[in-house]
Amino acid sequence: MLTISSIAHPFKIIQQPRLVVILYEYFGDFRQVFLDGRTLLKDPNPTWLGYSVGLWDGTVLVVDTTGFNGRIWLDTVGHPATDALHITERFHRQDYGHLEVQLTVDDPQAYTKPWTVALKAHLLVDGGLMEYVCNENEKDIRHVR
Repeated sequence: MLTISSIAHPFKIIQQPRLVVILYEYFGDFRQVFLDGRTLLKDPNPTWLGYSVGLWDGTVLVVDTTGFNGRIWLDTVGHPATDALHITERFHRQDYGHLEVQLTVDDPQAYTKPWTVALKAHLLVDGGLMEYVCNENEKDIRHVR
């Protein structure tokens, strides 16, 4: 397992009993994670961030995502993904200010075997998401640390 010290861009998690919404500052993207007992769709409409369903395993939120459009990179250095991508995330809140996300990537068209990375996120108590404008947010990063 590869461990990365922190998640690069701010995001916000909004939790409802049957739905979790994750808002990303980066490009203003969002995800819906359905917690209502549904299963992954057999043939979802392909999207950039896929189709996600989740369930609670004790205090860990386990999210399965498929239905990617095959045109994304997994990171900013260009690790590829195809429309066969299946991501499993395990969100664990370690304490009030710290969240660990374990991400398992399974894409048999791009990689010989599944691999896992652990990411850490830190709570910004007084912070909100900013509108994302390429290169503008880099100037304001000093205000959110």
